[in-house]
Amino acid sequence: MNLIELNRALGQLRLGGIAAVLETRLRQAQAEAMPPIDFLSCLVSDELTRRGERLLERRKKQAQFRDSHKTLDNFDFNFNRKMNRSLVFDLATAAFIARHEDGLFLGPPGTGKSHLAQAIGQAAIQQGYRVFYRETHKLLDDLADATIDGTRKECMELFVSVPLLIIDDLGMRKLPITAMLDRLLHHGHVLKCGPRSWRTKTDLPPQEATE
Repeated sequence: MNLIELNRALGQLRLGGIAAVLETRLRQAQAEAMPPIDFLSCLVSDELTRRGERLLERRKKQAQFRDSHKTLDNFDFNFNRKMNRSLVFDLATAAFIARHEDGLFLGPPGTGKSHLAQAIGQAAIQQGYRVFYRETHKLLDDLADATIDGTRKECMELFVSVPLLIIDDLGMRKLPITAMLDRLLHHGHVLKCGPRSWRTKTDLPPQEATE
């Protein structure tokens, strides 16, 4: 079997990670007189790395973040210095997901709630969890559409099956959610954001600024 045939066979076996680096690894094996077991180990490691990266990309896409670039690395904690940083980083470990606990972010618009929520979602994905991010109005639209087309049960099962469901802008409108808040607070972590707003700092209109 020549190299072209081998690459074709690897594609049929869905071993794209090996196929992508096969020629490079062959040159390395020849240059370093690599033992067969080491050569094979490198190829398997390459395949596992490729699959892990593709899984992360699929989960990020599935999450449907409003802004996939929002991470803890680019969050300015100095803007609101009284924020509980320890709680933020504790949530980013995703331990609260395994304990089936909740997180509730409170504060005025523009104080970083959406940024932190998405950043923690990104961190959870990195640790192997599936995540859904939905703004409240979009979540309600999805449920309404599912009710109309008769798939409400399937839609609800999808939302309740995901380990981390992030609902953003829940308090933008007045909603009768007292019972929901009681449940969230019973097994939840409350992070107070604010009082300073990025929208005020950057002088952007509310519709152009992001949290």
